[in-house]
Parts: sequence; C-alpha cells; structure tokens
Amino acid sequence: MCDKLVFDLSQEVEGTPNVFVRKDWVNILDNQNQNYNNNQSIIDTSQLSNSNKYMSYRESYLSIPMLLTYGTANAPTSSGTFAAAGASGTNISLLVPATSGTSLDYSIGLKNWFGQIIHSFTMDYNGTTICQQTPYLNMWNSFKLMTSLSLNDVSTQGATIGFYPDDPLAWGFYTTSTTTAAGTNPTSSLDTFSGQGTVNNTNYIITDTVKGQFNSFRSMMGNDGLLKRQQLINYDSLANTGFGNGSTLANGNTDDLFSALLTDSACNSLWKSYISNKVSEAYTASNSNTADTALTITGTPGILQFSIVATVYLKHLHSFFNMCPLLKGVFMKLTLNLNNTSSTIKVSRDMTTAATALAMSGMQCSAVANALGGVNPVMISSGIANNGNESFLTAPATLTTGTGASARQVLYTYIANISVGAICLDQTLTSYCSSIITQGKLSKSVYLYVPAMTFNPTFEQAYLSNSVKQIKYTDIYQYQVTNISGGGNTNFNNLITNGIANIKSVLILPFYSQSSSSGTAVATRFGHSNNTNSGFINGVPVFQSPFDPAGTGATSPISHITNFNVQISGQNAIYNTQKYNYEQFNNQLYGQNAVNGGLTDGITSGLIDRIGFDMEYCYYYVNVERMLPVEMSVPKSVQILGTVASQKSLDLYVFIEYGVEIQIDALTGARV
Repeated sequence: MCDKLVFDLSQEVEGTPNVFVRKDWVNILDNQNQNYNNNQSIIDTSQLSNSNKYMSYRESYLSIPMLLTYGTANAPTSSGTFAAAGASGTNISLLVPATSGTSLDYSIGLKNWFGQIIHSFTMDYNGTTICQQTPYLNMWNSFKLMTSLSLNDVSTQGATIGFYPDDPLAWGFYTTSTTTAAGTNPTSSLDTFSGQGTVNNTNYIITDTVKGQFNSFRSMMGNDGLLKRQQLINYDSLANTGFGNGSTLANGNTDDLFSALLTDSACNSLWKSYISNKVSEAYTASNSNTADTALTITGTPGILQFSIVATVYLKHLHSFFNMCPLLKGVFMKLTLNLNNTSSTIKVSRDMTTAATALAMSGMQCSAVANALGGVNPVMISSGIANNGNESFLTAPATLTTGTGASARQVLYTYIANISVGAICLDQTLTSYCSSIITQGKLSKSVYLYVPAMTFNPTFEQAYLSNSVKQIKYTDIYQYQVTNISGGGNTNFNNLITNGIANIKSVLILPFYSQSSSSGTAVATRFGHSNNTNSGFINGVPVFQSPFDPAGTGATSPISHITNFNVQISGQNAIYNTQKYNYEQFNNQLYGQNAVNGGLTDGITSGLIDRIGFDMEYCYYYVNVERMLPVEMSVPKSVQILGTVASQKSLDLYVFIEYGVEIQIDALTGARV
C-alpha cells in the first residue's frame, strides 16, 4: 500500500485550479438590540440573501457573548445567640477574589461545550419552519459531539468551542446534613464542601492512589475537563508570570504580571475572554449587648465576573447545516432559546461553644432559576483541599466572644449567574451589588459569521449544471419517562409516540429522578429540601445542579438498564433483549457517528470508551434506520422497555431522530 502511495505522489502535478476566486467572512447582528431579558436571540439572513454570493452555512458559526457573575446576594445573617462581653468578628468575609491568597479564579466555570447555553432552536426557511423547536436540544447535540469528535478534534477545536469532556471516573455522590438547628454542624463537614447530590467539580488533579483501599476510581481526585474549560475563560492580568509576587527575583529579573504583556484594555479590544471584574467582600460582626443576642453584621458585598465570547458552530447546532450545500439568495430566520441561569449558593459558619472560632459547614445550592427549565451551563468548583473554592470556604475568620453555650451560626448567600449579552440578568445581584457590578467588557450582541464564496466561473457552471440540490438531514423529537423505581425489580414498558415517519435512531439518557415520590425529601439548614434519590434540591432536575455535569454530555452515574429493547411498530429493534452492559456498548453504541463506523483501526472517532460508558456516559442508543425505502414514509410507533438496574430511581429523557428531505434551487435559494 505504501508503494502505491509513493507512486501516486510522484505523479501529482503541483498547483490545481482554484474553485473559488474569493472567500470573504461576513457577519451580521441578531435582532435583539443587546437585550436578552426574554432568553431569546433571533437572527435573520436578509442582509446576506441579496449579496449575490454563495453562502457556506456548513462553516458558519455563532459568536455568543456571555457574562458569568458570582456575587453576594445579601449581607450575611446571624442565627442563634452569641455570647456577650463585646463579641466581635474582625473578618467574616468569604468572597475575597481581589487578593492573591484568596483568589477565586478557579472557583467557577462552564460545563462542557459552549452550546449548552442554547436550550432549543428553530429555523424558518423562506417563511416555512424546517427545523422544529425541541427542548433540551443541547443534550442531543452533546451526545453527537461525544460520539463523533476524536481526541485530535478535542485538542485542536476544544479551546474554540469550549469542549473538554468531564472525567467519568472523578465523580462523587454526597448526601447533606439532615439537621436544621442553627449552629449544629453536619456529621461530616466534607459531605457538603463539594455541593450536594452527584458532584464532579474537583479541579485539583491528584495522582491515583491504589494502595490499601477499595477501588473508588478517581472519585473527587480531579476533573481535568473542568480545569481545562476554566482556563479558556479565566485569563487574569493580575497573575504573575513567574513564581514570585512582582518583586525582584534572586537572578535579578523582575517577576512581571500578565498585565505587562496583555492588559485588560487589550483583552477588551481583542474580545479575549478574561476575568473582567473582582471586588472583595468587607463584612464585620459585633455584639455590644449585655445579654446573648444575634450579631450585628455590616459591610459591603463582593463580586467576581468573567467576560466571555463563545463560538458555537452551526453544524454542531443542527444537522441541517452540516448537510447544507452552497446557496445563494437564501432567507433564514434562526431563533435561539437561551439557558440564562442563576444558582443560589448557601454557605454557613458555625460555633458549637463560645470559645471556638467559626468553622465552615460547607456549601449547598438552595435554588436554580432557569425560565426555560433547561440545563444549567455553570459549574461551581469543589471547596475541599487545594480545589478552586477552598479559599472561599476556608477564608480566615475570627470571632472573639465571652462565655455562653447557645448555638450560633452565620449564614451567607451567593448567586452564580450566566447571562447572554453584556448585562447580568439576575435582578437580585444587580440590585444588591449595584455599586460594584459591571457590564461585560467584550461583545454585547450575538453575531452570525458566514463565509461568502465567489466561484471561478468555470466551476460555477459545473456546480449549476444541476442547480436543484437535495438536502437530507435529521431532526429530533424529545419525550420523558419519569420516576421509574430502581433496585432491579421495576420493569418499564412505555409507548413513546404513536407515529413518526423515517425514524433513524432512539437515544435514552438516564438521570436520577427528581420526584419526591422516589424518596422522602430531607430538610436542610438552608431552608430547602433535598431529594434522597437524587441528592439535589427536591423537585429540581439534576441537570440544573451547578456541581453535576449531567445533561452536558454526562448522564447520572452508573444509571444502567437491563432487559432493554426498543420496539418500532411492535417489532423488536434489538433481536435478543439486551441484558448486559457490554452488549449495549459493543453492539449498539460503539462506532455510532464515528468515522467509518469505528471499523477501520487507526481512522476513527468518538470519545466514549467502555469504562466511560460504565461510569458516567450511560447512553442507550439504538439505530433503527435499516428499512426498505417504501417504509420510510410510513409513520411508526416507538416503545421502550427494560428494567432499571441502578439502585436509584430514574427519569429517562428520550430523543427520537427522524429524517427530513427538502430540495432547494442553489441559484435562487427557493424551495422546489
């Protein structure tokens, strides 16, 4: 084979004629006028349809500005009573990002792929809807990326599209304190230092420990994907380029700051993502009464803000664009529904006796606000030793008190918000932090970038010899089957739909159930209830957790199904009902969406290996497109059945992919 390649190369003639004589990148603004309060961005291509050039929508991408804000929601409050004799707290602030020793540059980040900010998408072509609005579209697209990209793609494209998958071995599952008494510490403080429920938010990478322990894989030992994604957005001009603090080093050189190389102002000009604003809290506490009473807490809030410009390729957003030929005169209207989200984080400090210093009891998420009910694109780092929020949860604090034995507690409330545009859309943050919060420093609107091609006339004539282009692409429907009991004893048999034509595939994503009927809700000290099944807030889906990557590629961990099958019009899609994990991975999942279907060693793609499937990428996928052409136009029912092998009750998010076909005149853009 190599001899033939040598022969072929020797006969190549250098220099081939140019198909195109010009390629210009043009960009257009969306129609929102920098206002994304309605969680929507609408773009129409009317400016491009009259350009008399061929547009390559396969290469096009969206430039989406985002403002990530982590700030104080209200002043700390005192609960319980504090001893008299002039009790005072010289420093009770937690959010202190402006000081190097308490920096929070790695305290918060985004989940895998910038496209998580898009909950659903609709496209009208010349006034007719050809891409249906489907909720949780980002879940399907994350699956497609995880099964089609290669490791080389991650290396070369990951930093552009915000794509570094989460380590499927680094997750943990933590319950939270069952007590509500003020000043009462949890049984184990560690169980809330990383959040609640499923967590995969450690960003300090630890070498695997294998000596003298039961195997927990890499649980809580560092999620490399989170760390890399944070490094895409947390450029800090105040960081030192060496190991010192800006002073003269032993060799006589000066340890400069990054600002000496690239200032914040230059980042603004370049639209480079960076940490654009940080102000430290400054709270103090006092008690001058002669009897036990609550503390008086005064001071100013703190804030940490990241200005981000994200790239989302249209071909990753919908398959239509991946199959779209060069077109002229096309009018499209793209409607993006956005996952602008706020997560309320509660933290407490406790004292068990009057003589002890304030001790941390960890952090929990008490509420998530997403108007669309979609995925939370934000991930908050763990606070255990050496991780991104350690300085946040262990910030120095002293409280001098007299005698007394009353329970006492200081409660803190913070909000982590992600907003498209340049304005933080969380009203609580913008109100309480009005004096310190700022707008994003980079782009303020969503842009669409499209390459405009000018043909070499000879090649244009050949291209238009058959000007009517047939576009075959796929769209999806989404369904849910909720609260299926776990434990290996509960069978499910659910009719998903009565009839869809030209079905291509069925994908099932399992998540721990949010329903209260799957476990008694547990009251917490922070005023909310956690579900014992999911470990997260009662009634809130796990994919809205700021500690869990579920829904952004990952499923809930070890959420497996046995006795599994999919029936299309009553006929089994899997010949023998699937019982074992290796059957699903080897027979159904491996090679799907990959180059050459994974059949050619040395040339393939896909990022899911067997251990990833076993642990946190529990995709149940069945290709059902094999049929006679005469059957494609016949609507068929879809039914799923199986047994939940996991001990956790599950909610199943079902995606049905179906084929669509349209014909377009490439010269005029008209549908035929």
